[in-house]
Amino acid sequence: MTSPTLNLGAWRQLDGTGGGASFQLPTRDLVTHAVVVGMTGSGKTGLVTVLVEEALRARVPTLVIDVKGDLPNLLLSFPNFDPAALVPWVDNADDTAPAAELAAKLAEERRAALADWSIGERELTRFCSSTSMRVLTPGATAGEPVHVLSALERRSARWDKDPESARDALGAAVSVVLRLLGRDPDPARSREHVLLSVLADRRLSSGQDAELGALMQDLLHPPIDRIGALPIDSFLRKTERRNLAAALNTLLASPSFASWRQGASLDVGEWLRPKDGRTPAVVLSVAHLDDEERALVLGMVLEEVLCWVRTLGGSRRLQALVVFDEVYGFLPPHPANPPTKRPLVSLMKQARAFGVGVVVATQNPMDLDYRALSNAGLWCLGRLQTDADRARVLDGLEAVELEQTVQRLSPRWFVVRNAHASTPVLLHPRQTMTVMRGPMTRSEIRCARERGAERKEEERRGEGNAEAPRRGDAGGGGGEALLCGPE
Repeated sequence: MTSPTLNLGAWRQLDGTGGGASFQLPTRDLVTHAVVVGMTGSGKTGLVTVLVEEALRARVPTLVIDVKGDLPNLLLSFPNFDPAALVPWVDNADDTAPAAELAAKLAEERRAALADWSIGERELTRFCSSTSMRVLTPGATAGEPVHVLSALERRSARWDKDPESARDALGAAVSVVLRLLGRDPDPARSREHVLLSVLADRRLSSGQDAELGALMQDLLHPPIDRIGALPIDSFLRKTERRNLAAALNTLLASPSFASWRQGASLDVGEWLRPKDGRTPAVVLSVAHLDDEERALVLGMVLEEVLCWVRTLGGSRRLQALVVFDEVYGFLPPHPANPPTKRPLVSLMKQARAFGVGVVVATQNPMDLDYRALSNAGLWCLGRLQTDADRARVLDGLEAVELEQTVQRLSPRWFVVRNAHASTPVLLHPRQTMTVMRGPMTRSEIRCARERGAERKEEERRGEGNAEAPRRGDAGGGGGEALLCGPE
């Protein structure tokens, strides 16, 4: 069966000659994961956005982890070139012209830029009608809030269908709680982790929720006599249990913690399930969180992704895509070990067997664990700022012959090295269908969501006439194609 392809842009040979107007990447090549590197201004975020758009056009559910605030721009995907839709998003800080005039100019520029890639209103309409954009904001209500501890506090059907996976997710949630309390989160070493897990498992296995307030009462008045072979008072003394319960109570009483316990359940399988014929695009934005909160939340989310991946059947077809933009600091070399590292390394090693591709992007390759990234089959190398960055990447690829080419790269050009293709090539990503406005504030995300909901309501009332998409149509492009993998 022929793999759907992604039209990423134009291509050239490494010496700048030859090439064509359409760089077609088979979706199955992303099953072996991808890495995008490039300094600020290299066009890295634009390439990542094009990759996400093309995956969605190929009907591949996509989870995007956003650290900087750029990728909620995916909400700014409009079904036509109507300037009125662009008025709230024009930047007139350095221009005295009216917003409507600037929006009309932007709409025409957008129309002309996309026409170069054979994308018109028909393609935009089909993209918007076939996708479902969703922005989740843990700890905030700008997008949809996320109940980060739902694996602990909300019993799911997974306990009936796949209890082993449910227990993995529970263990990750308990680790987050203990990190918030400043206690040992190690499932194999921490007695507090073991006790909380046993108490929560008892409730969840019997069909109840394991809300933190209930677990606090279980600590004070244990419903069990033994943990393993030891009496519970020998495993963890009463005074220690009281101290743990008091710490939990302080956490529960914190007004800022309340926002972590409301909203959508942390259920990646549900997030990425197509509904009403639309392919889901879920952007998990953590730009508003501080560094420690980001590490905790993303560690929890990635553990949930790993649990979900292991429930899938084996596949060589790309069933879903996980994109992590700006992975700097979340996948560092040994000995650093943030909560995100273990699940990311496991995903890079295991997810391909289940048809789930992982794309990571960074502008600081010196801080990446190259033992993990050696599992990636596709590398897109943009401009890199320092000799050390270039040496680290090229050494990891064992491709010193690319050094001079990488040094000469212009903005928005990338060297693409694909394990499924015979030779590296140069790639110039196509224009994004999304309006790339830059990092979005929480109020802008809220505004974009509200306007998107209004547009969907208009479509439901029959005012939108979107053409039904064809399954497997990657769309876009034209001219000579470069297939970076055998058909």
